[in-house]
Amino acid sequence: MQRFSRYILVLVVLTMSGCAEEWLDRKPQNIILEDQIWNDPKLITGLLANYYDRLPYHTDLNHGSTTDNAIPNKEGWQDFAAYDEAMWSNNDDARNNIVTYAFDRWRLWDYVLVRDINLALENIEKFGTSLSAEQKVQFSAELRFLRAQVYFDLVKRMGGVPLVTKQLIYDYNGDPSYLQQPRAKEEEVYDFIASELDAIKDQLGNGGSNTRANKYTAMALKSRAMLYAGSIAKYNNLMASPISTPGGEVGIPASRANDYYAKSLAASEEIINSGIYQLYKTNPNLGENFYDAITKKSANPEIILAQDFLVSKDKRHGFTYDNIARNVREDNLSSSSITPSLNLVEDFEYLDGTSGELKTRNTGNTDYIYYNNVADIFANKDARLYGTIVYPGTSFRGTPVQIQAGVKVWNGNTSSFQNVESNTLGSTYEDGGLLTGSSGPQRSQTEVTNSGFYLRKYVDQTAMSSTRGIRSDMWWVRYRLGEIYLNAAEAALETGKTANALKYVNLVRERAGFGANSLKTLTIARLQNERRVELAFEDHRVWDLKRWRIAHELWNGNASNPDAVIYALYPYRVVRPGHATHGKYVFDKLVAPRFRAPRFFQMGNYYSSIEQIVIDNNPKIVRNPFH
Repeated sequence: MQRFSRYILVLVVLTMSGCAEEWLDRKPQNIILEDQIWNDPKLITGLLANYYDRLPYHTDLNHGSTTDNAIPNKEGWQDFAAYDEAMWSNNDDARNNIVTYAFDRWRLWDYVLVRDINLALENIEKFGTSLSAEQKVQFSAELRFLRAQVYFDLVKRMGGVPLVTKQLIYDYNGDPSYLQQPRAKEEEVYDFIASELDAIKDQLGNGGSNTRANKYTAMALKSRAMLYAGSIAKYNNLMASPISTPGGEVGIPASRANDYYAKSLAASEEIINSGIYQLYKTNPNLGENFYDAITKKSANPEIILAQDFLVSKDKRHGFTYDNIARNVREDNLSSSSITPSLNLVEDFEYLDGTSGELKTRNTGNTDYIYYNNVADIFANKDARLYGTIVYPGTSFRGTPVQIQAGVKVWNGNTSSFQNVESNTLGSTYEDGGLLTGSSGPQRSQTEVTNSGFYLRKYVDQTAMSSTRGIRSDMWWVRYRLGEIYLNAAEAALETGKTANALKYVNLVRERAGFGANSLKTLTIARLQNERRVELAFEDHRVWDLKRWRIAHELWNGNASNPDAVIYALYPYRVVRPGHATHGKYVFDKLVAPRFRAPRFFQMGNYYSSIEQIVIDNNPKIVRNPFH
């Protein structure tokens, strides 16, 4: 027995020594090697998905919520309430009390993503030996599109930035100066974006996809980027003191404006004339149709590129949880965060083409205008208003959103009305009628509108989407045809092609209920308003005002400037028994309660400040003006 045990031991030792070399050469099971990644189309596609998800979106990248309910890795939607589209009606008044916009507010310096994209481009060429030539070209083109998008997000915030298109590898020689690159000129970054997109547009593939880049996605980015460049070239140089640096890192020569506008128009028309995309016109209810145009995921020919989410894959977010109207919320411990401003509501015109100011007082301003129904004041308005905003008298998910601030009781002794309001939502007045709506508005209470309106656009109508357990998979649209038409209209107007400009803007207006060719003449101011109402809450407002160089004029920090202050609309039921006005509705316009400080955009906000550590690490980086 002892000899038999020794025999087994020797056999095991010999066997182990015989396969020791094979054992040590075995590939690890918990590490994916370079040649595995770059030869597997599925793994490369997964990597691309990660890069798409890391693209910045929403206006502000530095001041967003960090709660679990925020959209994953994409903070900043909360700051739609920090400008003039809306106010903040949830807890914390910080967004209603912005004394000045910080110089770092829109800062972005994401060279980690640039590095990762550059690394991927080089590794596909180095290691992708099993990929077909077609696969290499397509994947490389998609990576270059993503890099162009990142550079656009950088240049629109920072001005010219270093154009890094290869890995920067430190050799540990003690002198990193050879890695330090200066900022490119602002126009050079825009030129790089345009040339990259032209080079790759026919290599992208992904035809029919609205979640991965294809030829027309590249042209959509070019349409927008070149419009921005043209605007800066024109309007920056029309300022009394143009914003610039000696090296051109900030500021684009006025002589470049027409060239950029022409490139934007050509890119826009390439998309329009392809016939692949159409304005969404499926729902005969024009207000609902506009909501569907942004939110409907299937059979939607308008969407060019969207950031998608999917409940079944546990990729979801809490935007609906945080922004659904108060009385239709589900298990929410939050709601009603971003509540649209009266300022925005009144920029939606009437369908007869007249200005959109709501009519609350008679011609002589001696009395209210009395409405039979609370929604009547909004009659004959641009249908995009309904598709964007929940206003008094409308519903969400088939449930009326009850918006009433209180009652106005006639006092015969003083021959005037007395406001009666309650902090109890859904309360009843002594006459048995409604006192305060179950969705407010309220003057000081949180998680209920303080402005008199709620957000509809991007708020999910799907049942349970505002619950903590389910949440929403509503997508975020990056590019859609409605914007492209307006880009084309603006670029055409700026280059003297007024007939084309009118054609494009009128097509967008016609979908909103206006008659064919509703605009006969066109100015940049009219186009600016069209963008405001068509693209509200789609992350265009701040960038538009910046590129037109009018942000400092509209948001000048003056409390007497109506553009710098957020206004609200409060509806009241009239209590005046025996009088013809009894039971009718009147409206008060007022500075929004809880709004503390007028918006103040300084000259130093046109370009964000560069973090000191960036300058310390690279002395070739020059500061932006006013910082």
